[in-house]
Amino acid sequence: MTEMKDKIDKNKLPGHIAIIMDGNGRWAKERGSHRIFGHQNGITAVKQAVEGAGELGVKYLTLYAFSKENWCRPQEEIDALLDLMVSSINSETKALIENNVRLLVIGDMDSLPPAIVDKLIDVIDRTKGNTGLTLIVALSYSARWEIARAARLIADDVRSGKIAGEDIDEEKFAHYLATADVPDPELLIRTSGEYRLSNFMLWQLAYTEMYFTPTLWPDFRKEHLHRAIVDFQKRERRFGKTSEQLNCD
Repeated sequence: MTEMKDKIDKNKLPGHIAIIMDGNGRWAKERGSHRIFGHQNGITAVKQAVEGAGELGVKYLTLYAFSKENWCRPQEEIDALLDLMVSSINSETKALIENNVRLLVIGDMDSLPPAIVDKLIDVIDRTKGNTGLTLIVALSYSARWEIARAARLIADDVRSGKIAGEDIDEEKFAHYLATADVPDPELLIRTSGEYRLSNFMLWQLAYTEMYFTPTLWPDFRKEHLHRAIVDFQKRERRFGKTSEQLNCD
């Protein structure tokens, strides 16, 4: 039987894939365990996604790891998640370097514990010269926070005379986002069967193709990534135009 990976056209890969990693809690509940058990097992899925994207030659992979809204969860779960974050950073740094993966982080770093920020900055610095996959982790992130932050930065620059208000357009506004130097995602994958964006990259996803799977995140493997990419490659991306408009010279 032909594997899904063999159906992928390497010449039509999405340059940037974003994933909303959802379903850890439900996965754990189905097994009669605490939510953190799901988060722990979700690490395997993260490795599979990163390895799978890197093997194919995808340039950017963004993982929605921790939203600003997640700070409202029970303190016990937050503490466990932060501990898991630290241990994951420690255990995976060597693999990122060996596999030529560059790490970036988007989100409100000021809201994270200093110990985690220091570790992230260290790994970002140690991988900055890597030229393979760029792994972007969204931590303490929300799209509304990002857009409001961009508006504040623009207002500051207008007041200081660095830019003129009338010069603000979509392209210039995008330069003030956390993803200023990153192309917009071409493919968004959300696991667990939910059909919503959950305050994730609302600006960047304007014309992104979306793929929803009922698979809970801890069960996500390379095969699921391959399936999403094959589905993406069957679509016609029109960016608000008709097929006829795309095909005219």
